[in-house]
Amino acid sequence: MSWIHELFQVKKPIIAMCHLKALPGDPGYDAEAGMDGVLSAARKDLHALQNGGVDAVMFSNESSLPYLTKVETITTACMARVIAELRGEIRVPFGVNVLWDPTASIDLAVAVGALFVREIFTGVYASDFGLWNTNCGEVIRHQHHVHGQNVKLFFNIVPESAVYLSERNIVEIARSTVFVAQPDALCVSGLTAGSEVTFETLKQVKQAVPDTTVFANTGVRVSNLDTMLSVADGAIVGTAFKRDGYIWNEVDERRVDEFMRKTRAVRGE
Repeated sequence: MSWIHELFQVKKPIIAMCHLKALPGDPGYDAEAGMDGVLSAARKDLHALQNGGVDAVMFSNESSLPYLTKVETITTACMARVIAELRGEIRVPFGVNVLWDPTASIDLAVAVGALFVREIFTGVYASDFGLWNTNCGEVIRHQHHVHGQNVKLFFNIVPESAVYLSERNIVEIARSTVFVAQPDALCVSGLTAGSEVTFETLKQVKQAVPDTTVFANTGVRVSNLDTMLSVADGAIVGTAFKRDGYIWNEVDERRVDEFMRKTRAVRGE
């Protein structure tokens, strides 16, 4: 797991989510504000996150509800535009997540120079947006086809708003995923964005694959940070950084600063 320190320059990094507002084609898109509105909001959140001291940032189309498992071209194109315009202002390592399309996420990463992606790469699920199937072998081959071999792949093995179709426990899933796909990291989630992953689940996954990086993917906040980082190799955080802890609000720099102060204390910095 030496790549963690090489990439983030810290142990147990905190990767902050920069949630983009709804994009063209999304039901919630604000056509009056247009793409300039999306860019302006992303810029404010990015600066608040960086000023608050996060270790990395991941851009995602969180507001593209209801999600698609194969996104429209306009989504990836608009995300690329936003990130490209912000590229000179990004001061920390960054990644991307095109919900919920692993191929599009890799394509976007290659296009904008992102260092990592988070996605659902493996498994078959019954989800709130239909039967959710994956083809990990096809996606990984695509990664090599577009010369994205250096992009780190974070496998979300507990997808939000979905359940595994077969009766497999999380330990079996973690072990088989690592054996078959050799992910750079596993992400363990709660039911939805902002929902706390149970500590016991996180602990079971880490014990099952001790040599694989494991991130707490949802629901990490100041109150449970020390507990989660006692097991996890880092955390991906979105909701806890928003004003009033509400996912659709803007990033509150004061909340980011408080969180990162606690993080540095937990890491012994």
